[in-house]
Amino acid sequence: MAGCTTKTVHDIFQSMEYGPASSSTATAQSWLESHSRSLGLFLDGTFVCPSDRQTSTVNDASGQGLCTTVCAAEEDIALAAASAVSGAKAWSGLSCHQRARVFHRCVGVLQRQAQCLTEMCELAQAPSAASAVVRLLQYYAGWAQLRDTLVPHWTPRGVVAVAVADDCSLYALLLKVLPALAVGNSVIVAPGSGTALPALLTASILGEAGLPAGALNVLTGKDLSLGIRVAQSPSVSWVTYTGNKQDGEILGRETAGWGVPLSLSLSTSAICPFIIFDSADIDSAVDGVIEAAFKKKKDWQWILCVQESVWDRVHARLKIRMAGMKCLPLLAESDRPIVDAAVHEAQQQGATVIQACPAPSAPSLFPPTVLWGVAPSCPCVVEPPAGPLLPSLSFRTTAEGLTIANHSPHGQAASVWTEDLTLSLECAKSLSVGTVWVNSHSVFDPSLCLSGVKQSGTCVVGGPQGLFQFLRPALSPSLPRSSPLPVDYVKFGTAASRPLLRGAAESTDPALVPRSYLHFVGGRPCKADSGCSVAVLAPGGAVTAYCPDGGRKDVRNAVEAALKSQPGWRRRSAVSRSQSLYTLAEGLELRRRDMAVSLQAQTCILLEEAEMEVELSISRLCDWAAHCDKEVGGVQSLPQSGSALSLSEPIGVVGVVLPDRSPLLSLVSLLGAALAAGNAVVMIASEKYPLPALEFIQVLQSSAIPEGVVSIITGGKDQLTRALANHSVVQAIWYWGSQEGCQFLQYTCCNPLKSLWLHPEEEGDEGGKNGGWDWALPHPSLMEEMWRQATHWKSVWIPTA
Repeated sequence: MAGCTTKTVHDIFQSMEYGPASSSTATAQSWLESHSRSLGLFLDGTFVCPSDRQTSTVNDASGQGLCTTVCAAEEDIALAAASAVSGAKAWSGLSCHQRARVFHRCVGVLQRQAQCLTEMCELAQAPSAASAVVRLLQYYAGWAQLRDTLVPHWTPRGVVAVAVADDCSLYALLLKVLPALAVGNSVIVAPGSGTALPALLTASILGEAGLPAGALNVLTGKDLSLGIRVAQSPSVSWVTYTGNKQDGEILGRETAGWGVPLSLSLSTSAICPFIIFDSADIDSAVDGVIEAAFKKKKDWQWILCVQESVWDRVHARLKIRMAGMKCLPLLAESDRPIVDAAVHEAQQQGATVIQACPAPSAPSLFPPTVLWGVAPSCPCVVEPPAGPLLPSLSFRTTAEGLTIANHSPHGQAASVWTEDLTLSLECAKSLSVGTVWVNSHSVFDPSLCLSGVKQSGTCVVGGPQGLFQFLRPALSPSLPRSSPLPVDYVKFGTAASRPLLRGAAESTDPALVPRSYLHFVGGRPCKADSGCSVAVLAPGGAVTAYCPDGGRKDVRNAVEAALKSQPGWRRRSAVSRSQSLYTLAEGLELRRRDMAVSLQAQTCILLEEAEMEVELSISRLCDWAAHCDKEVGGVQSLPQSGSALSLSEPIGVVGVVLPDRSPLLSLVSLLGAALAAGNAVVMIASEKYPLPALEFIQVLQSSAIPEGVVSIITGGKDQLTRALANHSVVQAIWYWGSQEGCQFLQYTCCNPLKSLWLHPEEEGDEGGKNGGWDWALPHPSLMEEMWRQATHWKSVWIPTA
């Protein structure tokens, strides 16, 4: 027809322009109107609007007010906690099948409300498709049904607090809420401003589907202080946070000493590499990076790494692909000067600026911008500002590309583009990230875990592995809640111990002079750097031996040795690590009698009990040797085409502060778990009973464990704990000690971030009467707990046609 401007399918494929997006929000607006555009707190299964509370206005993208929400006060937090406690009893008291039926009903109700939920997420500027939420519910309905079958002898933690940042999506929130509910916990949600409306709507939908009152409570507020106050509630057993590193650090320090474990997913501040090799399909790779870097709501910041041989081709394709793109909104108008300054600084350092269109005068908008040819040290690479910026740099060889990609404190995800399968798998194994997408990006499914490494978090979500943060072994002690102690974080562990030098022995008979031991650093016995020793006392008070008084420099030497040896130990096959642990068990068998006598003399237990502990220790090492090649991940079943691998990997360098109880058995149990997973270990011997650990050094010397993989240091527990906490290379600390020590580690290990496994012990509780671990129990769930602490999980996505 003459004058017709309608585009044909051929025209659309020729231009490859994006089609118009549906902008209707009528369904969500109608739901808000039904609540008079004033939403209360979701407590005990219903909306509650206290009249004397402060309110906060939630705006849409244009700045128009959508509705008001209530700012929860202390009374509301107390009501939510009480409701969650009763809700946990009712919810966990149901059978697995009954909980699964509730989840399946939720799926049906959510499918009817899908349009409303999707529109609400768009209005709140936290895009999440209702179809993705339905998939989450379906997946965790299966785990609700099979919890006791597939995860036996584990029990829910109780009340779980879930806090998220303002810019998190509903999907990220529910990726923690739904698994916590599926395994029998109740949940208190403290959403950010961007997730408040979708969270309240979802809670209403789940309540309509039959979720018991109190199983899910939603408290709204203005800032992170709400999450902190919820975490400090005595009824909460576990706290998990998703958001940025700054708020995660604040939350960690504010909850230190409250006796509640904290897991962090710091994905919103992550910087992820997008790597294009010369073997890639360049057109697909460039389209992929445009989609990833210039989405309206990015999951994280991307850095483009391009191999030099295709540098010019990628540059030309980028310019064509960006032509006609429109300006994108900034998170806040105040970000505009920061983004402008980053572009100007990159230009000054020699980068070429590729922009889709001129920068508008409106301070809330900015054009999609590629900073082409920046240096790896450029500030826009190290800390990209929030905005539509894509720093791009080149590399020559595969090794150089991987080095650049790993040269970041973050380890959330990476996207690798190549048609060479061998190269893609090599990159997937070598990249220090939690998720690797091959020829794809930002693909998610709850069946595969997402985990951050390095400074991107201490938490695993999704997949079977993501369930375990919301469970604990039924046979392990439930840690009591506490209140913070007056710990001086600056002075903790700085008081010098009082050394008793070797020459202080009164007897002149060499046969009666107590033996002086050496600790074990970097594969060899050595004295403490201080040159001092401390007396080891028998239960009656007599001096039985002298051990080195280790300090900060000894820990530094041990960590440096571990850092050098751990990559080689990690690369060994599981079979090789298994054989090394078997030789360790054989060495302990040869010294069975000496170890039993040392245990008996040190702890004053009966010789028969000491011999039994040695026997259990030999058996435990054999258990870990057998375990090495029994849990290595596998291929996951996905609803979409393609394959996905789930791989367990070691943490890296682990610091272990050993308990006083069962000093030999606890040592080999924890050592075996760490070594079986491929870690290097720096162990701090029991300050009260160090001799079994020092005697064990001779077993290590005769074993096939490489030098530097294991170090054993003796001395003041607080001083050595401080040295471990302040060392940036140590990725995890397992601690058995005082409440003050636990509080210090929680406060200190937020920056740099470390995984913590803390066990406060009361003075004189070597018998375990006050909730300590029973190391003699060979229960599979306890070994599983140790294995979980020794590994993190990597997901690898490989799409197929």
